[in-house]
Amino acid sequence: MAQTKTEVVGGKPKSAFKIAAKKQLPRVVTAGIAFIAMAVIAFFNVSRSLTVASFALDEYEIGQVADRTIVADRNLPGTMEYPTVVQKGEKVIKKGFVISEEAYRKLEKMANIHEYIDYRAFANSLIYLALLIVLWFFLFSKTLVGHTVHLKESIVNVIFFLAVFASAVFTRKLNFASGSPFTLCVFMPTSLFIFLIVILFGEKQAVFFALVSALGLFNASNFSVIVFLYALLTGFAACRIARKLENRIQLVFAALITAMLNVVVAFLLKVIFNEDFDGSGIIAFGLAINGFFSGILALGFITPLEQILNTASVFRLIDLSDLNNPIMRKMLLTASGTYNHSIMVAQLAENACKAIGANSLMARVGAYYHDMGKIDQSEYFVENQSGENKHDEINPNLSVSIIRSHVKKGVEMAVSMRLPKQVIDIISEHHGNGVMQYFYQEALKTNPDVKAEDFSYFGNPPTSRESGVVMLADTVEAACRTLDKPTVPRLEKFIHTLIEAKMQAGQLKNCALTFAELTKIQETFVSILAGYYHSRIEYPDQKDPDAQDKEKEKEAKESKPEGKASKKGKADGK
Repeated sequence: MAQTKTEVVGGKPKSAFKIAAKKQLPRVVTAGIAFIAMAVIAFFNVSRSLTVASFALDEYEIGQVADRTIVADRNLPGTMEYPTVVQKGEKVIKKGFVISEEAYRKLEKMANIHEYIDYRAFANSLIYLALLIVLWFFLFSKTLVGHTVHLKESIVNVIFFLAVFASAVFTRKLNFASGSPFTLCVFMPTSLFIFLIVILFGEKQAVFFALVSALGLFNASNFSVIVFLYALLTGFAACRIARKLENRIQLVFAALITAMLNVVVAFLLKVIFNEDFDGSGIIAFGLAINGFFSGILALGFITPLEQILNTASVFRLIDLSDLNNPIMRKMLLTASGTYNHSIMVAQLAENACKAIGANSLMARVGAYYHDMGKIDQSEYFVENQSGENKHDEINPNLSVSIIRSHVKKGVEMAVSMRLPKQVIDIISEHHGNGVMQYFYQEALKTNPDVKAEDFSYFGNPPTSRESGVVMLADTVEAACRTLDKPTVPRLEKFIHTLIEAKMQAGQLKNCALTFAELTKIQETFVSILAGYYHSRIEYPDQKDPDAQDKEKEKEAKESKPEGKASKKGKADGK
């Protein structure tokens, strides 16, 4: 028995490891392909670089005392361009000895001809890039990013990085770009890709991408500190500029700001590193053009990328928050109660997310669409009923199936509309797997053995803070409509009870909301609903619109007994 228990217990970590490995497999494959691509680019870089034994040729000069010994690893016959002959195993320069003109010519030959490839420098690049891949895995983890990084996000980040890395490598091989490191900076599209990543995936991923790109460019530029610092500083600046964008036209202003910052950063680096200012005007113009066109090109690429990747970018969410779109107008006409409920839930969720630092725009859009599955059968939902309740005429089990179906229908509609996955998750999770208490209690009256699971929603508890806030806002908004005399103290107690009930039911266990955040959410809900249900002073001479009807009913009640008495008298008379 003990042995069996050990096997069972021992099997759990193995199973968990397999599940984790399976989840990470696509990212591992993507990283492997990226490493192979970077290795090819690095090989091209080394094979075309002026390096000998992983050291740059410009580190040596005639008459200099050598600080290392370099041995030729192959025979290099004389050519028209380089007539000097190099023998395999020959000590080209010796540590502690002066470099002669002949030795320098041999070094120059080894650095320039294509037959000689500095494999030591290539191996150094491979090790460096392998460490960069490890850093990429660490930075783009769920712990640091805040959510699971999807495969499409990883692929886009890798493609963008390879484009930046390759642009630096190939630009260095151009004759006019082989001098100042600032000339290389002119052709680096780092700001363009950072703009796109901020808009498509958020600021955190863009910051990490800026860091990884700067480290990649450090290798591609033959470890130029100036290129590394320029890429890092301008990358972080682009992240901060793009994080506040709310519409597409603001990208033009972001492009202008980036253009100016590029020039300022380059000027400061020239001063710090005491670089020559000759030709600075042309370089400054090139850096400004780079920054400006980064914003303009991002403006052109963002829309097709939004459609291809189906991401919840800020621009896409703003478009979806337009209440004049066809589905919201249809909701207004066919399910006006649901429409007004959704608007109120959106206000509660948006302000609560602002209070806790979550994505308020995401919560607002998710709240707008969370109940759109009610449109087809709106008359079965209480907010759309005016007196008669259709559920009084049908079995509780049938009522449950109708109420439950609005979540599934909403998800199907969202998929057909190609809404972002984050919005679809909010729709599918806004009821979690909670029990429909009203119908469950009704069913208990006729069958005490009924199971709570039969009256539960089929969804999953919220998996994001925004989804959790929308669930709470949905519950609070609907429940507070039934509260008599909704004063601030009564609202506070009631909302606290509702949130506590969700916690006890396990509906908030996966959405990473802290107790401090729940307190802020409750305070926000109370503040908004207290204003919504505020009391008003009665106007002078204000009349009750039902006063006449009430007076007639009163008179009819008073005259009714007399009529009965006269009839009785007539009957007695007979």
